[in-house]
Amino acid sequence: MLAIARALVGGDELLILDEPTEGLAPTVVETIVSALHALKRETHTVLLVEQNVHTAFAVADHVYVLEKGRITASGPAAELARDRERLERHLGVTA
Repeated sequence: MLAIARALVGGDELLILDEPTEGLAPTVVETIVSALHALKRETHTVLLVEQNVHTAFAVADHVYVLEKGRITASGPAAELARDRERLERHLGVTA
């Protein structure tokens, strides 16, 4: 959370986060997700790189799925989250 706050001090409207929830307790992850939702409401743009699919879908408006450096799926997060077959095929998880 401190790193996110420090990144926002400069007044930038774009926040790039790489695995912000990695290794954190579930309650801390929930806090970070809430903070990201608040940033979106304040019209900040967040570029989130996240392996935790459920966290990514909870935050994202649009999702790009990368496999070996190539985009294999993309679209609105809500649409992709409902596509169980695609989640299983590309991400190996179920919703």
